[in-house]
Amino acid sequence: MPASSATSSGTPRITTRPWAPGSTRLPAEVSTVRRFEVAARDARGRLDPYWWFVAPILLIVVFLYLLPLGNVLLLSVTDPDLGFGNYERLATAAGPVRVLLTTLRICAITTVFAVGLGFVVAYAMANAGERHQKLLLVAVLVPLWISVLVRAFSWLILLRDQGLVNQWLMAVGITDEPLPLVRNELGVIIGMVHYLIPYAVLPIFAVMKGIDPRVLAASRSLGAGASTTFLRVYLPLTLPGAFAATVIVFVFALGFYVTPAILGGGRVVMLAESVSVAILQTVRWGFGAAQSVVLLLLTLALIGIMARTVGLKKGLG
Repeated sequence: MPASSATSSGTPRITTRPWAPGSTRLPAEVSTVRRFEVAARDARGRLDPYWWFVAPILLIVVFLYLLPLGNVLLLSVTDPDLGFGNYERLATAAGPVRVLLTTLRICAITTVFAVGLGFVVAYAMANAGERHQKLLLVAVLVPLWISVLVRAFSWLILLRDQGLVNQWLMAVGITDEPLPLVRNELGVIIGMVHYLIPYAVLPIFAVMKGIDPRVLAASRSLGAGASTTFLRVYLPLTLPGAFAATVIVFVFALGFYVTPAILGGGRVVMLAESVSVAILQTVRWGFGAAQSVVLLLLTLALIGIMARTVGLKKGLG
C-alpha cells in the first residue's frame, strides 16, 4: 500500500512499500499487462463451471449424431464386403456418376437464380421505408412456414399441361401448345428456386442493412455516378452476404428430396433420392451409405469454405 510523508516544503510525497514475494496483492506500479498475465496464470487449469451444463448436451450430440454417423461410415466400407468397393462403384459406374453430375448441375443453376433473385429482393427491402420493409420481410418469411410437400404439389398443379402457367402462355399467344414444364429439370429448378429464395434473401439483407449510407454519399460527393457507386462501392460491400447466401442455398439444394421426386416425376433423380432408392428399394445399404457420406462431405466442404472465407458469424449476419 502507498504511504504518505511530507517534504521540508510541506508538499506530501508518495512512497510505496515493497512487494513481498508470494503476496497476492500487486503494487500499483505493476503494469496492466502484468496483471492480466497473473490472472491468466491463476485461472489456468481451472474447469469453467459452465462446462457442467454443456457436458450433457455434448453427450447427447455424441450419442444421437456422431454414433449413427460412425455407423454409416462403417456400413459404407463393410457392406456387402470389406473395402472401398462402394466408393469405387460410385466413382466409376455410369448411373451413380450421372446422378452426381445431375445433382451438381441442378444445384448450381438453382443457386444462381435463387441468389440473383434474392439479391434483388434484399436490395428492395434494404432501401424501402420501415413499414414497407416489415411487409416485405413478412412476405419473405411466410413461405418458410408452408410445407415443402404442399409447395411442390402446388407447383405441379400450376406447371402441368392444363395448369395456369400453360393456359396463360397459350392465351397471350406465346405458344400454341402446352410446354413441358414438369417431369424434367426445368420444373425441379423452378420449385427449388422458389423454396430457396428466402434463404438467399436473409443473409444478403443482413449485410446490406449494415452498410453505412455515408460511404455511398461520400462516393456520390466525389463525383461518382449512381451506377459507378453501385458497382464499385455498394456491390463489393455486399459480397460477403452474397457468398454466404450462395453456400447456404447450395448446401440446402444438395439435400433436396421431395421437390425433385414430385416435380421430376421419376425422370430427374438427385443424390438424396438416389440414397433413398438404394436403401429402401434395392436394399443396398452399403452403397446408400457411401452416397450419404459423399453428400455429407460436399456439405462440410462448402460450410468450411464459407467459414474460412467470410466467417460463419459475418456470413450469416
